[in-house]
Amino acid sequence: MPNSDANAIARLDLSVVVPFFNEEESLPRLHARLCKALGRMPMTWELIFVDDGSTDGTAAAAERCAPLHFIRLRENYGQTAALAAGIHASRGRIIVTLDGDLENDPDDIPSLLEKFAEGYDVVSGWRRDRWRDHLFTRRIPSMLANTLISWVSGVRLHDHGCPLKVYRRDRIVSLAFIGDMHRMMAVHAGGRIAEVPIRFSPRQFGTSKYGFSRTFKVVLDVFAHYFFRRFRSRPMHFFGWFGFWSLAASALTFAVMVWLKYGEGKSFVATPLPAVAVLFAIIGVQFILMGLFAEMLIRTQYAATQKPFYVVESVHERSAP
Repeated sequence: MPNSDANAIARLDLSVVVPFFNEEESLPRLHARLCKALGRMPMTWELIFVDDGSTDGTAAAAERCAPLHFIRLRENYGQTAALAAGIHASRGRIIVTLDGDLENDPDDIPSLLEKFAEGYDVVSGWRRDRWRDHLFTRRIPSMLANTLISWVSGVRLHDHGCPLKVYRRDRIVSLAFIGDMHRMMAVHAGGRIAEVPIRFSPRQFGTSKYGFSRTFKVVLDVFAHYFFRRFRSRPMHFFGWFGFWSLAASALTFAVMVWLKYGEGKSFVATPLPAVAVLFAIIGVQFILMGLFAEMLIRTQYAATQKPFYVVESVHERSAP
């Protein structure tokens, strides 16, 4: 049953967060299916719908639905921001996310929660039968993208992009929701992650918000994640590596240039090596300066926020008998 008692916030079991953008036909149908699916579960729950600046009748459709916690953003900030708004407003100890386009079946939520109850921190859906009829245009690119994300992140999932996921609250509310990180929220949440096959239904209303350009965005997001995961507290290790090898290349080029001058009798200006040596030297110095600047920014950030760069999972203390 939905929670309507303000004093029962601490006992709220489940929050379902759904972002919407121009989904006026899908919203009431999804609301009805969610209420039906959640109503069969012995848990207290709430529905949080977030309108990400829709320009159609999405907000009007939401006003006719109850029970519902409806959040309307001033403009279209993107799916990550919409999810963040819903998650920050949620009150459940378990948070479920899904898209509002009816491609995810609310009846799959109990199977994900059943897996979650085994002690996992995140349970992700796996749309195993998706894009069977679009092998080269959708299925193979999706497989390649998921393989790349799994390889870079170390989190082995078949379907990183599946919006239907279950999170333990403390794994997700403290995340910094920036950019398009919704594609890799399970990776950022960390902990024990499992995957459960779910059903997939083609979109019934409206048009897809995803295009081919998303493939390039995913690749950029993957490499951004890799950089911040490896070097967020020590950026000098990244920039300094390139700076060191650039300076080494400059020194090697200079040595070859001197050998040609005094060993072969060739003038410095007879080859492009002086320009190459200077170029590598400039690049190397710039990389090192960027690393120092990044170190200053990171240390200033941690000093200003007093926020550690680590997260404590649990602490156990036992007194001597």
